[in-house]
Amino acid sequence: MKFYDVLASLIHDMKNSLSMVVHTLEQLTSDPSFHYDKPEQVTALQNEARRLNNNLIELLTLYKIENERISPTIEDVDVANFLAEIVAESSSSATANHIKLSYDCDPDLYGYFDEGLLRGVLNNLVGNGLRYTMDELRISAAQEDNYLVFRVEDNGVGYPKQMLAAQTSEDLHRDLAEGRTQLGIYFATMIAEMHKNKDQSGFIRLENNYRLPGGCFSVWLP
Repeated sequence: MKFYDVLASLIHDMKNSLSMVVHTLEQLTSDPSFHYDKPEQVTALQNEARRLNNNLIELLTLYKIENERISPTIEDVDVANFLAEIVAESSSSATANHIKLSYDCDPDLYGYFDEGLLRGVLNNLVGNGLRYTMDELRISAAQEDNYLVFRVEDNGVGYPKQMLAAQTSEDLHRDLAEGRTQLGIYFATMIAEMHKNKDQSGFIRLENNYRLPGGCFSVWLP
């Protein structure tokens, strides 16, 4: 067995352990009989455990992509229900951090994409958004220019110039090789580019001050 196969197996085990930690913390915080003196510390622990779990999922998925062990399963998805589930998964963290978390989508909007892969991308974006926003985070989806566009917006300080400048998989691959921590963006780029329709491929876009006065991360799927 090669080293990267062993590493992938270890990542899988760590991901399962962290998932159990996250689930246990969610059960504790949702139990009205459970009392603790410093709720902000429990919330911080919960957020960090969720973030690490998302990072491990990204690493494992990238390993499968680069070893051609995964390909997108394109399905017809009710986008409004999909976004509602994403919001529900992070609602407790948002409430604990006094952040307004919402979604905006036409109730009749349907899309064709790999629901599991995109869920991983959006969960990571929401997790990061909860860390960097001021007090509001919005997820939206709409049809634009023959693409299905998902956006995650916050009202924080926005993306720095160097991140706005590196928005292709080649740029991000180089940044990772140089040790810069942009794994989430690279992961989102790879997942978007796996979605193709004729001569079109998916892509990501980073910008500031789209509708909220902060960062806006969008995923464009053909």
